[in-house]
Amino acid sequence: MSSDAPRGVFITFEGGEGAGKSTQIARLAETLRTVSGREVVTTREPGGTDRAEALRAALLRGVAKPYGPFAEALMFAAARIDHIENLISPALSRGAIVLCDRFSDSTRAYQGAAGGLDPALIDSLERVTLEDLRPDLTLILDLPPEAGLARAQRRGAGEPADRFEAEGMRFHERLRTAFRGIAEAEPERCRVIDADLGPDAVEAAIAAAIAARWPDLLPAAGEGQGEVGKEREGQGHAA
Repeated sequence: MSSDAPRGVFITFEGGEGAGKSTQIARLAETLRTVSGREVVTTREPGGTDRAEALRAALLRGVAKPYGPFAEALMFAAARIDHIENLISPALSRGAIVLCDRFSDSTRAYQGAAGGLDPALIDSLERVTLEDLRPDLTLILDLPPEAGLARAQRRGAGEPADRFEAEGMRFHERLRTAFRGIAEAEPERCRVIDADLGPDAVEAAIAAAIAARWPDLLPAAGEGQGEVGKEREGQGHAA
């Protein structure tokens, strides 16, 4: 990274199914590009690179499910290694802001707390997979699982539920508890956002969290975001 380049910023979005992460990532990316003028890279997990996207397709079809949560965690780790090496780390090195839909906290929640995988195994995978990389800020979009699943069903427009959407309500309740537990354990890194609000209110809460951490990236409400905010008026609710 050039000495003149700004430091890269890594922000991850977490939460249960239908929490609205992709909608809010798109909104935040637009705002940051407009207000800060910085390069903003949006990506997702599993996925983000060709090989990781291929693993994503297999995971969401449930290919690894018969082999248990550890097999799933290994596939997620393989996708994450490729994603970090070929997309996230290069973008951060050139000073970009990286917004990622899910990251390592999802493995802790889905395969760990909800899937029953030993936390020590997840710790070991993280040491190998992440090395020194950690998100600068994690936004956990929190809402009741029944509301999130209803959103996901509407979003699917009749398509069959994927591997994780198809799990029972108790699984999704454990997910919510797990994400809240992560936030409680790491309050400096994590912010919980009430995702049961309308998309504009969620966007405002996210913007406030960013402005509190990096006022040079995103001024507080009313200090330069007016035009972006006005464009939101009239947009429908998205999951």
